[in-house]
Amino acid sequence: MTPADAFFRDVSGYLKPEDVSQLQSAYDFSATAHAGQYRMTGEPYVSHPVAVAQILTEWHLDSQALSAALLHDVMEDTNVTKTELADKFGKMVAELVDGVSKLDRIEFQSHEQAQAENFRKMVLAMTRDVRVILIKLADRLHNMRTLDAMNPKKRVRIARETLDIYAPIANRLGLNRLFQELQELSFKHLYPNRYRVLQKALYSARGNRREVVDKILDGIRHKLADAKIEATVTGREKNLYSIYHKMQEKHLTFSQVFDIYGFRIIVQDVPSCYLALGALHGLYKPIPGKFKDYIAIPKANGYQSLHTTLFGPYGTPLEAQIRTAEMHKIAEAGVASHWLYKQSDAELNELQKKTHQWLQSLLEMQTQSGSSIEFLEHLKVDLFPDETYVFTPKGKILSLPHGATCVDFAYAVHTDIGNRCVAAKVNHELVPLRSELRNGDRVEIITAAHAKPNPAWLNYVVTGKARSHIRHFLKTMQYEESAQLGERLLNQALVALSPKAQKIDDASWDKLLKDQTDKTRQEILADIGLGKQLAIVIARRLLMIGEPEGGSNRLPGTVVIRGSEGMALQFAKCCHPIPGDPIIGYIKKGQGLVVHTHDCIVARKMRSDPDKWLDVEWAPDTRKLFAVNIRLVASNERGVLAKLAAEIAQSEANIDNVSLEPGDSTAYANIHFTLQVHNRLHLAQIMRGLRRIPEVIRITRLKG
Repeated sequence: MTPADAFFRDVSGYLKPEDVSQLQSAYDFSATAHAGQYRMTGEPYVSHPVAVAQILTEWHLDSQALSAALLHDVMEDTNVTKTELADKFGKMVAELVDGVSKLDRIEFQSHEQAQAENFRKMVLAMTRDVRVILIKLADRLHNMRTLDAMNPKKRVRIARETLDIYAPIANRLGLNRLFQELQELSFKHLYPNRYRVLQKALYSARGNRREVVDKILDGIRHKLADAKIEATVTGREKNLYSIYHKMQEKHLTFSQVFDIYGFRIIVQDVPSCYLALGALHGLYKPIPGKFKDYIAIPKANGYQSLHTTLFGPYGTPLEAQIRTAEMHKIAEAGVASHWLYKQSDAELNELQKKTHQWLQSLLEMQTQSGSSIEFLEHLKVDLFPDETYVFTPKGKILSLPHGATCVDFAYAVHTDIGNRCVAAKVNHELVPLRSELRNGDRVEIITAAHAKPNPAWLNYVVTGKARSHIRHFLKTMQYEESAQLGERLLNQALVALSPKAQKIDDASWDKLLKDQTDKTRQEILADIGLGKQLAIVIARRLLMIGEPEGGSNRLPGTVVIRGSEGMALQFAKCCHPIPGDPIIGYIKKGQGLVVHTHDCIVARKMRSDPDKWLDVEWAPDTRKLFAVNIRLVASNERGVLAKLAAEIAQSEANIDNVSLEPGDSTAYANIHFTLQVHNRLHLAQIMRGLRRIPEVIRITRLKG
């Protein structure tokens, strides 16, 4: 029997005759389109789409999905168009094929960018119809099963991609068997030597441990029978990758990994799960801290089971999973169980709801990501397998990745909560926003109306959603503030070039925008603020004035610095300018206007590019606080730091940071303060107050 005959025999078992007829048409179309094409294995190419469709029959997918599986490569590898497919097989089949197809006809700068864009396209299609990813996963599984025919370099690349992206997606969708096979095949091709050594060790250990496993199985069956619990008990060997992963994670040798066998107990209903757990704990002692109740708190992919680790005979630890038959179906087929088991059960509805929420979060994440590579980075972060379960103040359970912080929790609740969070309470106690959450924590987020995301949050958030929303907010804020600064710089240049010039009319802007491809007026202003374009050049184009003979693009006039310009304006960390200091501005590409003091050593080195420098001055009413560094040499006596801090507080300044280092002798100490001050006069007042303290020997302002 050919693979195609086997496929049609299987689908005839659960599809209507008219659906089977449509699949026959799709098979004939695919065979004709791929005629003359062969796989690296030497088989006719059509054998691949048939194998992919065959994998999908295990989940009882419908005729549309199976037709798309048979046709999934025709758009990519032949001249067949999406319109042709829609005309012949319907719009839905064409959409599914398009979702699975790569973007091969578009030129990308690198392989990484092409791959990232393909993932983005696939995920977008997946959010509209989850069958896209089921077809793609079946496609990847068959490619992995036949990967030996590829050259070693390509094998490693495909295996790495499968382990990093496709296997975690399968896990996230609850496709447990598929997830484990993808992991196993990836391991085999990524580390062939390690795979062979482990496989050999497992075969030799199998005989030694069989007697122990049989004894445990008999013991469990007798104990459950005595407790009058009807159950099916099976022993299973863990896959090689999970054994390898455990060895890597816990730095164990193979001989130290005892629990290479797991035991699965399938019972009739939920109460029986807990009765079976009690019986097991009566038979073998449980290992403290190794019990997990995924029935009361299901995993994000809908998985439910009781997990317990026990001290077995001869001190061998053994892992047991207890679940009902329905839970077992969902554990094996995950989201595909919707097609495989046509029942309106609440568990399946809940699973579909969770999957839909996850897909929506991916859609939201991709709209916030600037590039496809950034989106892929967020997606990888979002596919962490380890989960932490925490509670909202109202008792709702949220699932977050291992290592998630209060900020991750805030964004998981709602984007606005994340953007406006200022503090957090964990188990009714105030904690820093960077605090890591643990299983069972009750988390409450405190918000403020005018709060904004802090760039420092990016250093510790772990969820893709939090990272993408913070980046999006910061980019948007920088863009808006840069556009405002750009408008000020442009207006100043226009006045300097033509003092009598009225407001620039729309016609002049339209003419300029035609020359600037794919740019809006707002984007040009933002480019000026970010230093990507010079205000004087844009002003000349708007006023239709030619370039001067000297060729200088130096911006005339002076820019007034208010201190409230936000991310579009930066105060150089090399000299920390404050109001009252003589200053000069430097237009740094991609960062905007950077303000230095006149005598800054770093600024002096960059003076070779005069077009990038412009005159700046402080506004008379700057209300912002500015960071400044001071260094004190003080007597190393008890209470001196308290005296210094009290004096600074009395001068209405804020201490941002303080550090101490030993002086030249034990009698003195060097103390570094980072203070927030209003201006130079305020700083002088603080320094005068500090000099009056008897223990202070010397005080200087640091500009480096």
